[in-house]
Amino acid sequence: MNRPTRPTWWHGDDGQVTAFVVALSLGVLTLTGLTLDGGLALAATTRATGQAEAAARAGAQAIDLNTYRANGTLRLRPADAIANARAHLAAEGATGTVTASTNTVTVTVTTIQRTQLLGLVGISTLTVHGQGIARPQRETIAEGPRSVAKVATAGERRLFANIKTYSDFPVGHYC
Repeated sequence: MNRPTRPTWWHGDDGQVTAFVVALSLGVLTLTGLTLDGGLALAATTRATGQAEAAARAGAQAIDLNTYRANGTLRLRPADAIANARAHLAAEGATGTVTASTNTVTVTVTTIQRTQLLGLVGISTLTVHGQGIARPQRETIAEGPRSVAKVATAGERRLFANIKTYSDFPVGHYC
């Protein structure tokens, strides 16, 4: 029985298409991994930034009321600001660094994002960071006899704390 034979031009290409397909598949998989894992890293960065900004706002609520009532100077109590920000981070299950001065609270959240596809090429995790900075600012509302301390973050979010000069304790409100 005679088997059909391939033309001679066909014999010269044995195995070359396989190597090309493997290289092309690896390239497509790497680009897919960059897209997927890059999106996950971006989402993790956004989440970390939100956590950092919220913790900074929580820390910026530690206003020195004695100084504010004595001469109207709006400043923070740094030790309390750091404690408030760390408590907020702990409540959210996040870790980060907190620094505070008499006028600024800075929170940096660092988290590890596990990769989905880039692990196939040796990248198993991505480290992402988010930062939030909050400063108390004075703002007067025309309605009512109260002064409002406004805490503004770098992300243009606002948090208001109503400080009544006739009260011993401030009452915080989120808008």
